[in-house]
Amino acid sequence: MPILMDGERVGRTLTRIAHEIVERNRGVGDLALIGVRTRGVPIARRLAAILREITGVDVPTGALDITLYRDDLMKSAVGPQPIVRRTEIPFSIDGRHIVLVDDVLYTGRTIRAALDALIDFGRPSTIQLVVLVDRGHRELPIKADYVGKNVPTSRREVVSVRLAEVDGADEIVLGQVEGAGA
Repeated sequence: MPILMDGERVGRTLTRIAHEIVERNRGVGDLALIGVRTRGVPIARRLAAILREITGVDVPTGALDITLYRDDLMKSAVGPQPIVRRTEIPFSIDGRHIVLVDDVLYTGRTIRAALDALIDFGRPSTIQLVVLVDRGHRELPIKADYVGKNVPTSRREVVSVRLAEVDGADEIVLGQVEGAGA
């Protein structure tokens, strides 16, 4: 499987994105990061740490579970009895500039579900989207504000983001969907 980004490149990419967030928002006042479970959460925490290094400000960080907001609950990928994890947003999102963080942007359906879930917690001033990889194939009109890497893919390919906090190492690899011949 080809490695799209190694651990060092992932780190540099997150640093670049953090600088872009500071520049676009003219600082980090009223900003909060919310990671989409699973891999969006450690990415959001890493961004918060980098933002603290850049600005000296602790940016509030939360975790969002979108399981019950997904539109594919009855498909075999999720199963009829989904595993629901905790949403942890220990601050008000009302009036804040929310930066929603996920690992891969594909059809847009995960982000649509995340937006639905987030709005149930309040009314943010704005919502911006960070993704490590945008692989195309959108089914909904959703676009990331901050992208680590654009990777044109076929539908037979899969982008796997591996993070030390979840998988033991940092890397992004491109593979084939099981059952899809080369």
